[in-house]
Amino acid sequence: MLRALANFCRRLPLPRGGRPPTAEAFQSARLASFMAGHNRRRFNTDLRDAVLQGRRTMKHLFRAALLGGGAWVAVESARALSVF
Repeated sequence: MLRALANFCRRLPLPRGGRPPTAEAFQSARLASFMAGHNRRRFNTDLRDAVLQGRRTMKHLFRAALLGGGAWVAVESARALSVF
């Protein structure tokens, strides 16, 4: 009896959301055609490449901040020396 009940619950025709599976497939097809039609930038699904690209971006941002901070220190030092 328990096995029959478990099989019945496993094979329910509707997913938990309440929509039939055909509506879900139709919606994903509409989404794909919308994205293809609007020339969206492709999303990088390779996690390793995305992480490496993020690290590279952070490295460039860190270098730019370090360079900007060094320039600010040099300018402020020049101002301080010009007072004397």
